[in-house]
Amino acid sequence: MLSTAGKLIYLCSAIALAAIAIASLVPTQWEFRLGLHWLVEHFIAYFAVTAIFCIAWPRPFVVAALLIVLAGMLEALQGLTVDRTPDLLTALSGTAGVLSAALLAWLVVHISET
Repeated sequence: MLSTAGKLIYLCSAIALAAIAIASLVPTQWEFRLGLHWLVEHFIAYFAVTAIFCIAWPRPFVVAALLIVLAGMLEALQGLTVDRTPDLLTALSGTAGVLSAALLAWLVVHISET
């Protein structure tokens, strides 16, 4: 049975994932921007979501594989929206954020085991 903290981490990861999905598919005038370059924003968002998921489910490379597929799918789905277009650099930026967080999580796990 999950502890309260475990349930909270799972909830946070689900909310973060939903936020990325919603932000990827809403009309552009509804977007929330940090004021950074859009590639940096994608990197940070996917890095943060991956980090939260790796806390909830400490299998960083499985998490990374799933989130990389999700990043590609969300980018492709933007082609079905009215005012968005899929962009390979955006998908690669999200993928870089996912891989960076997964590698960091993997290092933390392996350093803590030794």
